[in-house]
Amino acid sequence: MDYLILKLEGPMQAWGTHTFEDYRPTQPFPTLSAIIGLLGACLGIHRHERDRLIDLGDSLEVTIRADQRPRRDPMTITDFHTVLDARKVGGGVNPHPVVSRREYLCDAGFTLVLAQRDAAVFDLETIAEAVKKPFYTPFLGRRSCPLTRPLFERWCQADCALSALAEISPGRGLVYSCNADLGNSRRMVRDVPLPGHRQFGTRQLGVIVSKEQHGDVSK
Repeated sequence: MDYLILKLEGPMQAWGTHTFEDYRPTQPFPTLSAIIGLLGACLGIHRHERDRLIDLGDSLEVTIRADQRPRRDPMTITDFHTVLDARKVGGGVNPHPVVSRREYLCDAGFTLVLAQRDAAVFDLETIAEAVKKPFYTPFLGRRSCPLTRPLFERWCQADCALSALAEISPGRGLVYSCNADLGNSRRMVRDVPLPGHRQFGTRQLGVIVSKEQHGDVSK
């Protein structure tokens, strides 16, 4: 199969998980909704064009590797913001300012392997051209998180996504597969965009620890 390989590298990244106004944690890997938003920005799809974004997500199978690089272990930092008109749990607006804690990943790097599904609305060639010449400026989860290198890495022909990853430097790291039957364990995430505003569905990921992986992989 033909695979499109992308690299996500920058000093800070933020991949939101279940959150509310006063605490916005990050996942240790890019979420599907964030990847769709990133590619959508490159294609010129506005965030309010929910149907086109859903078509984009349905066109792709995404495999993610948290790249393990020498002397560059990722860490999480927390930033503080003051938020006005924050949402309450019941859906109303808080009349008082709220201190919001926002997490960021530092010194992280990820390799994405994109495969095209049958009956895809967006093909890999179109996406590849868009990431080379993006319509909107892409960023790594939040606007304050710029990329330090182009998204496009290369094309790759391989038997499967894991074989494709093995050809891409650094060649090791924790892998999150859209095939939940693969890997040493499974992880449930809520990052599938739905038609409603800020509505997300859940999916299971297969988590694969390579033989070279070392250190604490409990995350």
